[in-house]
Amino acid sequence: MSVAIVTDTCHYLPEELVAQNDIHEVSLYVHREGSVQRESDVDDYNAYYAALGAARELPTTSQPSIGDFLGVYEPLLGEAEEIVSIHLAGGMSGTVASAQQAAEQLGGRVHVVDSASACGGEGLVVLAAAAAARAGGDGSAVAAHARAARAELTLWFAIDTLEYLRRGGRIAGAQAWLGSALQIKPILTVEDEITPIERVRTSKRAFERLVELLRDCKEKRRDAWVVQHIQAPDHASELTERGREIFGSEPAFVSEVGPVIGTHVGPGLLGAGGLPRSFLS
Repeated sequence: MSVAIVTDTCHYLPEELVAQNDIHEVSLYVHREGSVQRESDVDDYNAYYAALGAARELPTTSQPSIGDFLGVYEPLLGEAEEIVSIHLAGGMSGTVASAQQAAEQLGGRVHVVDSASACGGEGLVVLAAAAAARAGGDGSAVAAHARAARAELTLWFAIDTLEYLRRGGRIAGAQAWLGSALQIKPILTVEDEITPIERVRTSKRAFERLVELLRDCKEKRRDAWVVQHIQAPDHASELTERGREIFGSEPAFVSEVGPVIGTHVGPGLLGAGGLPRSFLS
């Protein structure tokens, strides 16, 4: 392809989709217990989240360096004419800013896109870009397709508690909910930063709201649908089955969210969303 696709590690696409779509990654970092580890090197999520739940102090996370990006971009530009590089929301991380600074050193051949999303939302935008690259678009066309896909994206997630967001300083617009945090199950989205949607009283109601979101996606023809979770495989499986009933199709993907985002939201997350499947073909 004349356009290569680069992203970071916060999409949490299944590995087989990353390989099938020839997607290249630049890893974020996790800092814990005096050590620094690339997120891409954390291969046991069960052990990571068990340690997270027992930790007195949360791990911290950090963005890739400009050098990390150049280390991926420069070899690719020996094979491809241009790069489209799609990243975690700028309101949540400086990753996209690092990518932009690296791109500025490479003579306009790298187009950087802020996904204004994370996790499955970012993943869907990346898949849309890969589809546009396969279709033969140049860098500007592929980046425009990715931004158009983002405009049609809906993604919600329910979490067990706001405590991890509070401890990590990522509470943003949900700050006002803290007083009742023990009595609610927050439902949030990412619109450049983590943004509250509504509060419900029980996990069962949170699950049904995600089912209602999938129905809304069906009505709006956002039929490339996804399910993601953190240490909640049974609930994810149940939500996926409900999605199959609603759409009459398989999800674009189902996957578990990894350490960089998981550190800030905690185990128990369940998320769903979608965009029009036409963006992926």
